[in-house]
Amino acid sequence: MPDLLFIYGTLHPDRAPAAIAPTARLLKPFARATIQGRLYDLGAYPGVQLSSDPSGTVPGELFQLPDDPAILARLDDYEDFRPDDPPNSLFLRQRTIATLEDGTQHACWVYTCNRTAT
Repeated sequence: MPDLLFIYGTLHPDRAPAAIAPTARLLKPFARATIQGRLYDLGAYPGVQLSSDPSGTVPGELFQLPDDPAILARLDDYEDFRPDDPPNSLFLRQRTIATLEDGTQHACWVYTCNRTAT
């Protein structure tokens, strides 16, 4: 199965800003899902922090990533995720588990806020 990306905010193809919209439109819808975490309003965009607390769920959608590493690199660049310098990244790309509406689970990527949100 291709890699999946959990989207909860501005990367969604229907609402992506012009700077990333052409790339976001290459993502293939997979299913609505939730992840365990907490969603924060960071002003111009949302941010998520993962959590093991089962009472905290974040709604979103899973998308299949095209089999082209350049797509993920463009998304990383837009989210200011620096694979070679995570401490100085605005967001981190992390693996988590997404749960579909029917209860099935899938491993996926998600961009998480790389600072303490309040």
